Formats: sequence, structure tokens, C-alpha cells
Amino acid sequence: MNEIEHIRGGALLARALHEKGITQVFTLSGGFCNPALEGLAQCGISVINCPHEQIAGHLADGYTRITRKPTVCLVGPEGFANAVPAMMEAWGERTPVIFVTGSSTLKRQGSGGFKEIDDVAIAAPLTKYSASITDGSRIREFVDRAYKTALSGYPGPVHLSVPVDIMFSSFPADAQLDERPYAHDPNPPPRAWPCPEDLDAVVNLLRESEHPVLIGGHGVWWSGAETKLEQAGISLGIPVFNIPYHQKLLCETSKAYMGLADVHQYGPAKTALAEADVVVMIGGRLDNQMNFGNPPLFPRSCKLICVNGSAEETELNRAADKVLLSDPGAFLDALNDLKASGCWQCNDDWIEAQRARRGEWVVQTLAGMDSDTTSGQGAHPLQLALDVQSAMDADDWLVIDGGNTHFWSEIAVNIAGWQGQKLGGILHPGAFSMLGVGVPFAVAAKLTHPNAHAVVISGDGAFLSGGLSIEAAFQENVPITVVIDNNGGLTTISQQQERLFGHDRHVATDFRDIPFHSLFEGLGGYGELVEDPGEVAAAVKRAIASGRTACVNVRTRGVISPIVAAVASKRDKASIE
Repeated sequence: MNEIEHIRGGALLARALHEKGITQVFTLSGGFCNPALEGLAQCGISVINCPHEQIAGHLADGYTRITRKPTVCLVGPEGFANAVPAMMEAWGERTPVIFVTGSSTLKRQGSGGFKEIDDVAIAAPLTKYSASITDGSRIREFVDRAYKTALSGYPGPVHLSVPVDIMFSSFPADAQLDERPYAHDPNPPPRAWPCPEDLDAVVNLLRESEHPVLIGGHGVWWSGAETKLEQAGISLGIPVFNIPYHQKLLCETSKAYMGLADVHQYGPAKTALAEADVVVMIGGRLDNQMNFGNPPLFPRSCKLICVNGSAEETELNRAADKVLLSDPGAFLDALNDLKASGCWQCNDDWIEAQRARRGEWVVQTLAGMDSDTTSGQGAHPLQLALDVQSAMDADDWLVIDGGNTHFWSEIAVNIAGWQGQKLGGILHPGAFSMLGVGVPFAVAAKLTHPNAHAVVISGDGAFLSGGLSIEAAFQENVPITVVIDNNGGLTTISQQQERLFGHDRHVATDFRDIPFHSLFEGLGGYGELVEDPGEVAAAVKRAIASGRTACVNVRTRGVISPIVAAVASKRDKASIE
């Protein structure tokens, strides 16, 4: 009689993840997780140790955003608290990261066990699914549910808590393999197909439209439909905009792409939406970034349609004039069939008018930068971002991190794209504008694209929030280049203070003169201080050419970005006197 193999719960967890095709885990190794770490090594799953649990979470987030495949962040009980900010960032971008916590003993749950924390309850508002594994023989069941939930409908992070007594106890290695689902392969998630009558109603509105606009959001990316979105824009002559704070869907050089659907970071968006008669937002939410679907961003004169791949999203978009439950790819297939069927009559005058406005905006924005009289001798943050991109190749990844730095860099990306600059990809903070994601996102980009360069433009405050994660780049030998927009403080906040207080005094926003470049040199990398604005591009090229993890520390001026100025004005007017 054959003896049944028994393995630790942690090893069984690793096997269940391996069966789902998980290839990468990020962690800060802890004793509670040792059985899982042993099991992951036995399965041949790559495990990267990080200097902090938040960094492990951001790395998993960035890696998953790029590959569109779930990645695991594995932490201990106290480490879970450190990983919560990364969980929130992943929640904002709907990234299907699997967070796993080695937790306090199940046997004494609620009795003050060692490092006991109610991680399931804490994670619940920030994930699609948060649960504690209560029976080691059901580990495959919990992993299967978490994995499928993360990817289904509107994707998002999930959380599994594995009590330490289950992690270390032994269970049958073939547990639940005799139950459904018999196949534990990582099958594609089910997708919503549109009701034909509902689809026809939306398509007919677009076909009768003279000034249609498409706005792409998260759902387009996670359904892998960005190429279809570009095809629809080009073939039908519909200008395409991108929801702010989200990974880019179209290359900035695309004929169909105009910029962000943000009237502050891209002024022509205001005119386009004011003139539009039909606006279709695909895979996005009518949240604060979209003014909840209200004027003045979306005037009464336009018909606002939301296309989403899950009922959860359509419920969030109840304010739209019409909602369509449909996978973004399926909807875009229907649009792309219009041209071939001869049912599309709109000419290219509308999209060409938007392209002309984009060109005019580029000229005006650059002229405004050249005439800027902000005090200080450092580089203008917009010029900094343009110079950094000029030093990069078409396959390289640009990562943006910060407040004011982020906003100016977004503007620069649009300008450089209009001028012909191509990049392999772009990553930046999501809906929560969290600082400190830049370095781990760049490491993730380098891990997934080892033959490309990964360059971060980071505010000094953003780097201070997560800069020690740079050790992961050295440890894993994945050289990245970090360009510090060093203006000596939290400029986004200090600029708002100046307008609110009515004087130049700053409260808790200024930094000392920090030699960031020397930090990199001390860790074994390349460092360079740039005080002449004209030397930025050359310095970035030298940093990349060094082949080492590098820092270009650039003296910059604290120039207020259009969106910060608008926010400061709005808050000032809304204050109670």
C-alpha cells in the first residue's frame, strides 16, 4: 500500500500557487513564512527579498501591472501592517496582486496570540477578497478562489491569511485534487459579452455622432484591448483620451491619442469635451477624476456612455446617460467592424481639429516654460522631464514618482510624444497619488524587460518616502537610473501653503540639502550632481551608460504645475471664513 505524502501547509500553499502559474514572489523574509519560502524554492518560483514590506507590495504591484499576470507579496503578521499602503495603491489601480500573510495561530485566535492582528478585517476594504485559511487541507480551494476573484470582472488585489500553525503543520500533498475543479491551471477569466440590443443602441449613437470622443481607463488595459482602442480611434477618426493617474494605453505618438482627460494637465481636453456630442468612457469610473460625470467636464449637451466589463463598474457609473455591460475588447471589436461594414460616415475633420489643438498646446506650453520667471537657478521641472526622455530609447521604461514632479512629467510625456519620442512603457502612482512607488516600479520594469533601461523621475520627497528600496536594484543586479527633481521640499504642499497663508513661510515641507547622488555611490552605484540645467540630458546618458544603478541629482526650481495651482485656488475658494 502506497503511503500518502504529507507536506507542510506552507509547501502546499507554494504548490497551489505554482499550479496557478505564479512565477514571481516578493517578500521580506520572516519566520512565520519559512515553510512557504521553502516550498516556493522547491517549486522553482523566483523569490526576491526586499528591504521593507511596503516595497515588496509595490514591486508585486508594478510587476503585475506590466505582465498583467498575478504576482504574490508574502509578508509576516507585523509586515502586513507595513504592506497595507502598497495594498491600497494596488486597489486604486485594480492590480490583481495576491497578498499572503503568515498570521498568528488559528488555535488561539482572539486570545492575544504572538503577533496577532486582524489582518483579514483590515485588508477587506482594500481587496476584492480577504480570508483566513481555516483548514490546511483546503489550501488549494482558498488559492483557487483568491486567484479567480483577483482576475474576474473588474480585477483587483486579494488577501489570504495563513495561520502559523497551518503554515507549519503537515497535510496530504494531493489534498482536494479529487474534487472540482480537477484542473488547477491558470485559465483565462470569464468576460462579459454585451447584450446585442444594448450594444446596437450604443453603436447607433456613435454612428449618428459628429463629434465623438473615446476615453480609455483601467478596464481596457486589463482586458488587453489597447491595440483595439487605437485601431478604433484611427480608423473611425475618433480622438482618444486617457483617464488620469492610469498606465498609458496608447503610445503618445499615436495619431489617435490626444492626452489626458484632464483640463489642467492638458488644456485642449476641455474644448474637446465641450464640443463633443457623444463621449464613451471605456473601462473607467465616474469618480473624482472624472468629476463624477458632471459639468463642466462633461456638459449637458453631450451623451455620456460608460462601457464596463463588470456589474461592479456599471453600478459605480450609474450617473452616466447610458451604461453597457461588456468586455472592453468585445465592444471595441464592434466599433472596428463599423468601418468595414460601410456604416461609418464621419470624416477626419474632427480628429484633425483635435490634433491641431494638441500641436498648438505644445507650442504654447513650451513658450510658457521659456518665459517662466520663478526665482531660483535650477532646472524647470518640465524641461527636466523633457531632457530625461530625450536621453532614452524607444524600448526604455519611464517611471514617474512624486507630486509636482508627477504632474510636470505627465505634461512632458505628452509634449515629447507629439515631438516623436517613443517609450517602451510608462508607470506612475495611481488614484491615491502615493509617494515612493518609483524605485520599486522601475525595478519591476527592469526585471520584466532586462534588455531595456528603466529610468525614474522622482521628486525628492517621493524618493525619501521609498528610496531605500534602491537596495533591491543592487541586490538583484537590475541596474536602474533615478533622476531626482531636487527642489528642496514637498513643493506641491508648500505651494498650496503659500497661497493659503498669504506669505512665503512653509510649515513642515522643507528639506535640508540632501546629497542623494552620494548615497548611490556609497551603495556601489553611480552618482552625479547636476547644477547646470543644460547638462541634464548628458548626465542621464552617462548614468545609463555606466551600467550601474545610478542617481542623477538635479537642482530644480519649485515651479507650480497647472493642476496644483487649480487645486490650491479651488481649496482657497471653498474655505470657510
